[in-house]
Amino acid sequence: MLTAFKDVIKDYTTPEGQSLHRTLEPHLKPHIQYLTDCRPHSISMGNAIKFVKKEITHTQEMSEQEAKDYLIKRIDEFIKERVVWADRGIATFGVTKINDGDVILTYARSNSVQCTLEAAMQAGKKFRVIIVDSQPKKEGKELLRRLMHMGVKCSYVLINAVSYVMKEATKVFIGAFTLFANGNVMSRAGTSVVAMMAQAYHVPVIVCCETYKFCERAQIDSFVYNEVGDPDELALTAPAQDTSRKATRDVDVSNWRKMDNFKVLNLVYDVTPATFVTMVVTEVGMIPPTSVPVVLREYSDQTI
Repeated sequence: MLTAFKDVIKDYTTPEGQSLHRTLEPHLKPHIQYLTDCRPHSISMGNAIKFVKKEITHTQEMSEQEAKDYLIKRIDEFIKERVVWADRGIATFGVTKINDGDVILTYARSNSVQCTLEAAMQAGKKFRVIIVDSQPKKEGKELLRRLMHMGVKCSYVLINAVSYVMKEATKVFIGAFTLFANGNVMSRAGTSVVAMMAQAYHVPVIVCCETYKFCERAQIDSFVYNEVGDPDELALTAPAQDTSRKATRDVDVSNWRKMDNFKVLNLVYDVTPATFVTMVVTEVGMIPPTSVPVVLREYSDQTI
């Protein structure tokens, strides 16, 4: 998205007699609306949009070309410092929480968690990873492939077996879609189940999250704000009884839209209470989940 904004800024020409800092933001609005129409924008996208709008206000005293160069430079810095370098910073801090002999349990696939595990492997630490996954995306398979390629010992289970494998885990590492001001974590649907099970077994839960995903809102459930995924991803097959052969067979429900007594709801995310989270690892350090407002306040004068 930010790369697309850079192209829009490069191609933009200020109308005669007007200033860029007053006309560029209205010019960006239809582009932002188009992205929102394609997919509800995430918290991180909203923070990036706020960042661009705030930087536009700093171009009042600049010429058009100077303003464009400034905005493109600031966007590049945001991408480098808050996105690319953030994962490296998280990996640097996260590695210190992995010890020889650890059994790390993770859910689905998070780029930050993956970078942390890869960094621990490169540091020569001996550990094992249990990847818990779920339908319909099965994102954990890609993480499994990458870790096995590096020689990490891995186990792979679906979420219905999480209570069985949790007794082996020494730490749980999970990623986050966003981190709310009250410390609650929004992440891939199923994360709260994993975190709740970890608490039951007294296993610490460590969340790896970049600060650009922090949100000043507070949310306590998954229904006030969420994203609805493609229902066809869930409409695979359902077991039914074959009365003629007295055996089970698969029934195609791909035409579920025509079924009056069958509906599909595919929620993408869920919310994990802060009480289930032991620590949050960010590029600025390791903090408790309740310290999100402190980080937001520190960044308020710079980006968010």
